Amino acid sequence: MGTINSAFSIISGALDADQAALGVVSNNVANANTTGYTRETPNWQENQPIDIGGVQSGTGVTETGATSVRDRVLLERLDQQQQLASASSTRLAALNTIEALFTPDTGSTSSKAGDIGSDITGFFSSFSSLEANPTNNALRQQVLSAASTLAGDLSSAAASLGSQKAALDQEASGVTSQVNALTTSIAQLNLQIQSTSPNGDAGTLEDQRQQDLSQLSQLIGINQVTTENNGLSITTTSGQTLVSEGTAYQLTTGMSGGVTHFYVGTTDVTKPLMSGGGQLGGYLQARDGDIPTTLTQLDQLAFGISTEVNAQNALGTDLNGTSGGDLFSQSTQAEGSAASMSVKMTDPNGIAAAASGSGSGDNANALAMANLASSSDPPVLNGFTLPNGQVLAAGQTLLNGKTPTNYYSMFVTTLGSTVSQVQTENTAQNASVTQLQTQSNALSGVNLNDEASAMMTIERSYQAASKVFTMLDTLMASALNLGSQTTVS
Repeated sequence: MGTINSAFSIISGALDADQAALGVVSNNVANANTTGYTRETPNWQENQPIDIGGVQSGTGVTETGATSVRDRVLLERLDQQQQLASASSTRLAALNTIEALFTPDTGSTSSKAGDIGSDITGFFSSFSSLEANPTNNALRQQVLSAASTLAGDLSSAAASLGSQKAALDQEASGVTSQVNALTTSIAQLNLQIQSTSPNGDAGTLEDQRQQDLSQLSQLIGINQVTTENNGLSITTTSGQTLVSEGTAYQLTTGMSGGVTHFYVGTTDVTKPLMSGGGQLGGYLQARDGDIPTTLTQLDQLAFGISTEVNAQNALGTDLNGTSGGDLFSQSTQAEGSAASMSVKMTDPNGIAAAASGSGSGDNANALAMANLASSSDPPVLNGFTLPNGQVLAAGQTLLNGKTPTNYYSMFVTTLGSTVSQVQTENTAQNASVTQLQTQSNALSGVNLNDEASAMMTIERSYQAASKVFTMLDTLMASALNLGSQTTVS
């Protein structure tokens, strides 16, 4: 009877274990479409065998719970690649907006910042037209009009870049609250995981933490360090701690130099975050790198044109018989020249088309100003004193040895090359994210065909245990009835 009771105990345990395992599989199926859910497998543990007379007899198995099928190294690689892809995507969006400012609108005849190349050509061409009839008021007015268009478009482009920089600054600042919410959540989950499952997988809690990590890595560049008791510490890519097990350290902001800076404690982490990855890294690369570079080149173009034209006009004689004045308002330095560029001259008679000392019908200086368009080293500037007091030596130029048109063309080409490069990087990074995500899904995602197969296997095991249970029940009844087919069943 003892042997039969032991058999009943083993089979009952088997039924319980199979029932629990079926619950694990059913939970997988129910969460097949749940974002962030990690497939679980039942754990089987052999019961302590019984030693009788030196012979060990098994006592069955117990289902001890479920373990999530996850590869922490693979998930961390995925997070790292996501932060790179997120940074390049954010930067690319900003670069596309910058590039659009300098892309001619072929579907419209209206002028916009993208027509600056045509503006430059049109401005210097207006002096070529003036050569034919230097005293013609309409042609003189055309010069001022072309100058106004050029100055207006350069100023508009600079203003648009400034507005975009302000928008990026605001968007970057907005990331802070999202980062802090996620780091706080991760710290709380750390405590729950450490108390619930310090030495094993915590299932749903770890799924939630991984979801937070995935979102965090898309916002900011991070490093992850696994700690004792299944905990996790998170730092920025430059080493500042954001989460230490159950404690979260807030990312704060403050204004410096007219833009938002980011701090962990008292440490300014703005520059490290710029190259760290995530949306914040992309915003900062565009705000502190791409836009200032673009503005610097635009400022140099505006400063170069206004300085060259004003200097050449000063060498000629206007219709009033005096030396020519400034055509453009003149900045003392290149920085800010594009934003402040405007036409200072209001009287078309002030255009000095004639050479110094020549009559009003002379066109020598109008020709010289027209030639500025094709001169990479305008002779007028040799030994010229700039508004900031700098003296240009022979061979020294304001536009890096290029004509205004070529300088602008190279500027646009360089910008386009940067956009193309970031686009290529982003495409490669997104492909890597897709590949890693596919690998992770293959390992941790729920495959309904696999779950159906597992369910069938466990059901067969349950049915087999039930059959044995029935056989033991029949055997017990026969024993109680002394082999007779009577009342006990």
